Amino acid sequence: MAVKIPRTPAREQDPAARATNFDEVCYGYNSEEAMLEASRCIQCKKPRCIEACPVSVKIPQFIHEVLGGRFAEAARLIAQDSSLPAVCGRVCPQETQCEGACLLGVKGEPVNIGKLERFVADQSMSSNLTFAEKAAPNGRRVAIVGSGPAGLACATDLAKMGYSVKIFEALHKAGGVLEYGIPEFRLPKERVVKREIDNVRRLGVEIETDVVVGRTVTIDSLMEDEKFSAVFIGSGAGLPKFMGIPGENLNGVVSANEFLTRANLMKAYDSRYDTPIYVGRRVAVVGGGNVAMDAARTAKRLGADVCIVYRRSEKELPARVEEVHHAKEEGIAFHMLTNPVAILDADSGWVRGLRCIRMELGDPDASGRRSPVEICGSEFDMEADVVIMSLGTSPNPLISSTTPGLERNKRGCLVANDVGATSRPGVFAGGDAVTGAATVILAMGAGRTAAKAIDEYVRSLNACP
Repeated sequence: MAVKIPRTPAREQDPAARATNFDEVCYGYNSEEAMLEASRCIQCKKPRCIEACPVSVKIPQFIHEVLGGRFAEAARLIAQDSSLPAVCGRVCPQETQCEGACLLGVKGEPVNIGKLERFVADQSMSSNLTFAEKAAPNGRRVAIVGSGPAGLACATDLAKMGYSVKIFEALHKAGGVLEYGIPEFRLPKERVVKREIDNVRRLGVEIETDVVVGRTVTIDSLMEDEKFSAVFIGSGAGLPKFMGIPGENLNGVVSANEFLTRANLMKAYDSRYDTPIYVGRRVAVVGGGNVAMDAARTAKRLGADVCIVYRRSEKELPARVEEVHHAKEEGIAFHMLTNPVAILDADSGWVRGLRCIRMELGDPDASGRRSPVEICGSEFDMEADVVIMSLGTSPNPLISSTTPGLERNKRGCLVANDVGATSRPGVFAGGDAVTGAATVILAMGAGRTAAKAIDEYVRSLNACP
């Protein structure tokens, strides 16, 4: 009987030390650890992990190459399907996707696919390997709105097909949520994000920053004046939501989007930059998703005592288990089954605390999670200098409001079919602009799907008499 090899742990910074710095938390695998973990893969004949991956990475095949020490070949295999492997290896929710489908996970621990992907990608970058195979130019141009995961994935696949691709980015740096939303300690910007975007540029993709589509240019002008054959909208969902409770207009109340953008894109965590950011002594983060964890862990590193306020129980937390675990290790408190009903004024226009109410779980709602119900008479006050609202986001309405005939739904998201086609011929969309805030890998999957549909659409134009 074969001896079962336990899952290989990945080395991490000590929690007490990392809670005071912005260096990456996880060190990842070295060669020996990666090969040991790769030996756990049983090479299924019908690999469910590939089916569960939104971009269909050839997981057993690349793991087989890692086992043999052929790291460059493993990187080449991953690059066939993923334009951002070092990013995905770090931030994808593998536990609900590829690893969640791993057969080893039925009675034990699944293969650590995410850490293996990260290892291969990091090895590839340290060896300056690039995989820029592409078809001959076909003379057609496609515009991409947004340089986040959806836009980068769509651009990569189209460039490989021979299209001339230009990405228009509203901010001054490319990367979208990878730059402004995910903290340095989870996703290093220069060492990882910039280098992966540089690989996309090596395919011939042009990226123009500081272009606000809907103001600087419009979808119509891109197609009619600049003669792009098609446009893909991957502009994300950057419009924050609030609760609408008393006191939300006080100084010290910010959205997680603004807080993280200041810290990440504008480098407020780095003393060499002048970007202002205020955390006070006590920070309350309202919400329970990955963005809430990122905001809380960032505030902790900036010197505040931090707590998470969430209206459901820990079982219902939408954040990744790993992020919740790391937050707890770093000393962040969790107030579960708790919901703010007002933000308290210090009689100076600044926040002094939260008035909250205890909750209990009732029947499941439309999402399948049990609905939180207030417990009458359970109100209590909590001290806080800063309240960070992390309640989700929706797409900015600028593009849809300046593009006649482009349909959006009641949530403000663009309406697109299964392949990304919108109500406007030649205009496609995917990622958070269509679904609302979701994950990096789902956005990449939507970008890849749309790239195929764009190619079919443009070919149909060429076939017209």
